[in-house]
Amino acid sequence: MIEVFKTNVQEESQCKIIIEKLLEHYPNSAINFDLEDCDKILRIHAAGISNSIIIELLNAHGFHCEVLL
Repeated sequence: MIEVFKTNVQEESQCKIIIEKLLEHYPNSAINFDLEDCDKILRIHAAGISNSIIIELLNAHGFHCEVLL
């Protein structure tokens, strides 16, 4: 399963922190950001993704996150 999210993450250092936290919930998954995209895309390829957990985790770190339709 692949989910794509729109975020307001700006820096590579922020990406690394978020990815580390997400890997705690989704080990053995592929997670990356595309900061070049205007929507600052977060992609997660994992089994059994919970959009609400991902959104809550980013919100808890002060970032906006929403499912990109």
